[in-house]
Amino acid sequence: MKENAIDVKDLKIRYRSLNKMSIKKSLFKLKKSQTDVFEAVRGVSFEVKKGEIVGITGKNGSGKSTMLRAMAGIFAPDEGTIDLHGNTVSLLSIGVGFQKKLTGRENIYLSGMLLGFSEDKINHHMKDIIEFSELGDFIDKPVKTYSSGMYSKLAFSITAFLETDIILIDEVLSVGDAKFKKKSYKKMKELITNEERTVMIVSHSMDTLSKLCDRIIWLHDGEIRMDGAKDVVLPAYEEFMS
Repeated sequence: MKENAIDVKDLKIRYRSLNKMSIKKSLFKLKKSQTDVFEAVRGVSFEVKKGEIVGITGKNGSGKSTMLRAMAGIFAPDEGTIDLHGNTVSLLSIGVGFQKKLTGRENIYLSGMLLGFSEDKINHHMKDIIEFSELGDFIDKPVKTYSSGMYSKLAFSITAFLETDIILIDEVLSVGDAKFKKKSYKKMKELITNEERTVMIVSHSMDTLSKLCDRIIWLHDGEIRMDGAKDVVLPAYEEFMS
């Protein structure tokens, strides 16, 4: 039996927001400002074996992206634990991970170093990353000038060539032009054929989840509603959404 790559136990993540009151007014009040608390992830627990490809689906606002960002170390859990067993992890998500004032090339270096790769390793893959991204001269322009499609191309290309033990994907496969979608889908299939690599994919695309994943976790209002084989969970989810 394969060892676990990911253990999530009793995970809870909350967002806090100030009640409707101007900051100026609150500064002049001696009493503590009250806050609203929203629990985005509510006591979620699951295990993922090394080499497993798990899809995560659910309606908007069900906690999918929040959970993935916590697994990537962007959010700290309010309660519970996330154990990645020492594995390296990368997150593909629009709007996460790039410094917008830096160029695409500079962000490749930054992303690679944050993932723990040496400058030599990044340089070794630089040409492949740039070529795969199809960004051309834009690679030396600030990322803030990129469209969402260009952003996703760069994010995917970095992860495709600077390979980590665990890859977390948040809808990135569904962004970009038709040609790049086809190319990135093919590349992702190559990446996940490695039996040592663990992948979790957040997606609303039933086709993507059905073709790439064997197991599906269905999140609903911050809780796991179903966790099992794709042939069981996906039809149940589609019926629920219809």
